[in-house]
Amino acid sequence: MSVKKTRGPLQNTVRVTDDLKRQFDGLLRKTLEKDVSEPAIRKDFYQRSVQLKNLVDNNREVLQKLKKIDEPAPVGNYDQRKEDEDRRLMQLSQQLQNLAKTLAQGDGDLKETSGDEDESDEEEDEEEEDQEDDQEDEEEEEDEEDALDQTAKDFITLGDFQAQQKDDLTFKKGEVLQILDKKSDGWWLAQNSKGIRGLVPMTYLEVYRKDDKIPHLSEEESEDEEETVAEDNTVSNKRPAEDTISQLSSSKKIQEMSATEALTTMGTIPAGFRPSTLVQLLEKGDQHRGSRYLQPELTTSQLAFKDLLWDSERGDILSLPTRVSLILTLWSCKMIPLPGASIQILSRHVRLCLFDGTKVIGNIHTVRAAWLPKNSKTWTFSPRVTGILPSLLDGDCFVRSGSQSPDIGILFEVGVTYIRNSTGERGELSCGWTFLKLFDVNGIPIPSKTYELTLNGGTPYERGVEVDPSISRRANSGVFHNMMTQRRQPRLLVKLRSLNRRRRDMLNLLPETLVGSMCHIPLLVFYRQILGDVLLKERTSMQNTDLICNPVLATFPRLMEQPDIMDALRSGWAEKENSLKRSEKRDKEFMKNTFIQVYHDTAYPLLESTFLQTPRWAEDETEAARWKAIADFLKQNREKEGALNFLLSSDSLHKPFDISQVTYDFLDAARTSVVTI
Repeated sequence: MSVKKTRGPLQNTVRVTDDLKRQFDGLLRKTLEKDVSEPAIRKDFYQRSVQLKNLVDNNREVLQKLKKIDEPAPVGNYDQRKEDEDRRLMQLSQQLQNLAKTLAQGDGDLKETSGDEDESDEEEDEEEEDQEDDQEDEEEEEDEEDALDQTAKDFITLGDFQAQQKDDLTFKKGEVLQILDKKSDGWWLAQNSKGIRGLVPMTYLEVYRKDDKIPHLSEEESEDEEETVAEDNTVSNKRPAEDTISQLSSSKKIQEMSATEALTTMGTIPAGFRPSTLVQLLEKGDQHRGSRYLQPELTTSQLAFKDLLWDSERGDILSLPTRVSLILTLWSCKMIPLPGASIQILSRHVRLCLFDGTKVIGNIHTVRAAWLPKNSKTWTFSPRVTGILPSLLDGDCFVRSGSQSPDIGILFEVGVTYIRNSTGERGELSCGWTFLKLFDVNGIPIPSKTYELTLNGGTPYERGVEVDPSISRRANSGVFHNMMTQRRQPRLLVKLRSLNRRRRDMLNLLPETLVGSMCHIPLLVFYRQILGDVLLKERTSMQNTDLICNPVLATFPRLMEQPDIMDALRSGWAEKENSLKRSEKRDKEFMKNTFIQVYHDTAYPLLESTFLQTPRWAEDETEAARWKAIADFLKQNREKEGALNFLLSSDSLHKPFDISQVTYDFLDAARTSVVTI
C-alpha cells in the first residue's frame, strides 16, 4: 500500500509562486501581441495586472508567516530556500507594479474610480481652467517643480517591505523616507523618521511632495493623478526592463518594446544581458570586418602603401613589426547564466577585437564555443584546430595593431544567438564583456600568462553593471561567503602566449591591424605575398591604376566572411603541401604558384557556385548543407585531379559572369591611413 507524500507549507507556497509566474508571463506576452491602444483591452490588462499583483503580495505575506516548525518533514536549508522564494515574489511584484503603471499612464480610463467621479473631476477641471487666465502661470510653476524631482531626497513608500538581510530597512506603506544614497543596483540607502538607516528597493518608492496625496495601490482603486513620476530620473544604471517600462507613457510603446527588454521583464534573461554591441557594429557595414583589413592601407597622401612595402634584398614584401603582435588562447567561459526555456540558444560564442576604451579598432573576430548539456554554464574552445575541424572553433587567435594608444587592449564579448519559441524572432545577446589592457601604466607589455577575467554586465560603455545582480545580493559579510560569491561570478579564461621566431616572422608579414584565427595565418601570408608581387613588383609603373586581372586578389578577402570555404582552401592546401618535396617547399615562387593553383581548384569555384546555399549565421540546417556540398565538391576534385572537369561540365550551373570576379581595383579596395594615438 503506497502512502501519499504530504506537501509542506513552503512547498505549497513555491507551487503557488510558479503558477503566478506563469500567469504573469502569459499576461505580458498578450500585451505585446494584442493591440493595447484600445481602451477596453488596455483596461482589462490593467485590472488583471493589479489583481495578479495582489495575489503575489498575499502569497508573500503567507510565506513570511511560515516557520520551520510547521513543516511535516525536515527541510534542508530551510531559511535560504525561504529567503530565495521571498526574493522571487518581491521581484515578481515589482514587475507587475511596473506593468500596471505603464498601462495606467496616459489614459484616465484605466483608473478604477467610478465613472461619475471621473466626469465630475473633468467638469471641475474645466471650470477651474475657465475661471482665471492666471492658471497657466501656476501650471508652469508646477512643471518647474516637477523638474526638481531628480534631486528629491524625500520619498514615500508604495507598499510594505520586510527586511531580508541585516542591512535592509523594514517599512510600512505610506512612510516617508529620506534617501541618503541612490545606488546603481536599485537598492538605495534610506533613513526613516526614527533615524534608522538601511537599504530599500527603489521600486517601492515614489517622490514625496507635501501638497500631494499619499499614493496607494489597492485592488479596487488607484490614484487620480494625471502624471506619474518616472523612477528612472534618479538612476542611470537601472535594469533595462525596469527602465523601459517606467519610461513608457502610452500603451503603444509597449508594443514597440524590444525583444531584449521583454525577455528581461519576463525574467527569461538576467538583468545584465544586453543586445550585442559588436554585432550592431558588424551590421553597419564592412568597417569592422576582416575582409576590409586584408586590403592594403594607403598613406595619408594616398600616393603610396603604408603597410605593404617591398624588400628588394629578399625579393619579398617587407617585414612589418607592430607595437601589438601576440597570440592568445581562449580556454573557457565559466558560470555563464542560463536563459529561460522560452528561448532556444542557436550559438554560444566569444567576439573579440582591439579597443582603446572609447572605440573599436580594426576588425571583430568570432570564435564559437562548445558545451555539454550536463554542464551548460561552462563553455570551452578548441585550443588548436587541425584537419577537418572548422576554424570557427579555433581558440588560438593572433592580434596585431600599430595603435599607440596607452589604453589599447582586447575587448571580449561573450554572447549567444537565440530564437524565441513563441514568435520565431532571432536575436543576438551579450552575456557579459571584459577588457584586457595590454600595457601597464608605464607602457610595459603585460606578461604572457593565463588571465581569469570577470565579466561585466551591460555594454562596454556602461560601468558598474553586473551580469546577474542577484548573485551579489545573496552575498554574506563573511570572508568565506564572499569568496564563494566571487567564484559564482561569470568569468572568461584566456592565455597570452609568447612568440617564437617563426611565428613572429609570419605575423610581421600580415597587415598592421588584424585579428584572426591562427590556423589561417599561412593562407593569409600567401595572399599578402601575392598582393605584394602584383602591386609592387609586377606593376609597370607606380602611377598605373588600371584594373588588374587576378582572380585571387579579386575574391580572397571574401573568404574572411565565409569560414567554411576558407576551411576548404585550408584542407586542400594541407593535402597539396604534404605531397610536395622538401626542395619544392624551399622554393618560394614555386609555393606561391602552387597555392594559386589550389585556390583555383577549391575556393574560387565555391565562391561563385550556385549549389551552395547563402550562408546564415547559427542556422544548423544551412551550415550542414553547405558543409556537405563542400565535402562532395572536394571529393570530386580529388577524383578528377582538379576543378577543371567541374567548371567545364554541362551539368554544372554557374552564376552569370561578372568582371569583378577576375579583376582587382586596388584604388577602390585600399584603405586610407588614419592617424591614431
